[in-house]
Order: sequence, then C-alpha cells, then structure tokens
Amino acid sequence: MRRELEPWLTGRTVLAAERVDAPPGPKYAGLEGLPGHRIEAVTRRGKFLIMPLRGPASTAGVDAELIVHLGMTGVVRRTPPPGHLRVRVAFDGLEPATLYFQDVRRFGRFTLVSAGDYRSLPTLASLGPDALDPAFTVGGFRRALAGSEVAIKPLLLSQRPVAGVGNIYADEALWRVGVHPLRPARTLSRAQVVALHGAVIDVLEESVALQGTTLYDYRTVNGEVGSFLERLAVYGHDGEPCARCGTTLEKLVVGQRGTHVCPRCQVAPRRRRTRRAATRVPSRTR
Repeated sequence: MRRELEPWLTGRTVLAAERVDAPPGPKYAGLEGLPGHRIEAVTRRGKFLIMPLRGPASTAGVDAELIVHLGMTGVVRRTPPPGHLRVRVAFDGLEPATLYFQDVRRFGRFTLVSAGDYRSLPTLASLGPDALDPAFTVGGFRRALAGSEVAIKPLLLSQRPVAGVGNIYADEALWRVGVHPLRPARTLSRAQVVALHGAVIDVLEESVALQGTTLYDYRTVNGEVGSFLERLAVYGHDGEPCARCGTTLEKLVVGQRGTHVCPRCQVAPRRRRTRRAATRVPSRTR
C-alpha cells in the first residue's frame, strides 16, 4: 500500500478533508487541520502508514504527520467504496485526486498528529525494529525474546520485539520453523531464534511481493486483491493435511486470536495450559 501511495501522493497538497461516517474520538482526530498541508513522503513503521506533512506557514519543514492504520478491515482507495466510507480527502495536482478510507469494522485509524508526537498512539510509540529494516538483527531479536515468559505468538503480535508481524504471518512463520505458538519465548534455542528471524523476513517479503493477503475485505489502493492467500501453508487450513508431514492441521485460540498449527511439526510445550490461554477450535467443514 505504501508503495502504491508514494508516487501518487508525494508532493500533493490537501484541499479538503471530510470525516464521513467515522466514530468520534482520537482515531480520527485532527482531520480539520489537514487542508493546506503538503505530503512530503509516504513512509511506514510496522503496520502504520506515516505521511510527513508541511503546513502552509511552516518554516522549519515537516510540522505534522498523517497516521493511517488499517485495523482489521481498513482499505485506502482511489475510487469511492460501495459503503462504510469513513474519510474522504481531496488533493490538488494536474490530475486532481481523492483518497477514500473505507473501514467495515471501524478498528482503523486516520489521525493527524504533530510531527513525532505519538502520545495518542502508544503502539506506534513502543514499536520494535521494523521487520524489513536492517535494524532488525538476529542479536536484537534474541535479546528481546531471551527474558520473556510470554508465549512466542502473543509476543510477536505485541509489535515489541519486531514491528509488522500480524496474525496470519505469525502463524506462517512459526509453522515454517516448527515452533508452537504457545512456546515461551525465552525457551527458543539460538538456532530457532535465527530460523524464526529469517522466516519472519521471508514471509513478509513474499507477501509484499504478492500485494498481501486478501481473505475478505483487503484490497490494494488500486482495488486489486493480494494473492499471498494462495501461498498460505497453515493459516485458514485447519482440518486439512499439513503440507510438510500430512498430519491434520488444527486451529487454537491463543491470546484471543485464531491460531493455526500442525500438532506434529509444532510440538506443544510441556506445561499446563489454561483454557483461556489455548482452546482448540473445531475444524471447519470444507
């Protein structure tokens, strides 16, 4: 999405910004201050899009940032959506353009903040190194896991040891390296940490190359679907044979998130699990 937005929006000035059917509160704060600002770039940290802005009276460069997070069902579009429109932004240019933010479940965010002020965005403020940035090193990743009793999947989803890993990609990376999602992070061996570090990068790079994973709502800026769905080895395949060993894949609930595992390739940790920590979900009929 960032790659599609960058050439389209960089250098454009906002003419108007309208909250259409967005809930009140901080998720859509500051939009009235957008008009007159010019987008200097389109950047990204983890799953946050960050657009540095220069105001009409700014003499010190970037003075604000537009922060966009898709949540579970957010889509940034060039064309009007059929429903669930939350924000509409008009831009100048030789070819005037309008950006539409659609979000069915309203978990997304479209917020204007002062440059670098992320007090209203605690997740962004506490992000670990981005998964596709050279700062995400094996050594740093190992140190982030070494002292944690938290299960490896919820720790990945916290965005603290590494930024950018969502539910689908956590399942895929853990399956690739044969680590159960309930395994306490500190119990991973050095070799497993190295393997998981590489798997996180590989899974995300492969998915970005295929424009992401479209299960239901997700579309690219140009309205296309992401085709990484066809590459998923474990996520959404509960009840089917594991591609590696043939064992029937299972679905658990880990940290309130649907989680897909191979019980043979990913051996469960030898510790008592509470019903809240992990609950087996009946396989779907396909």
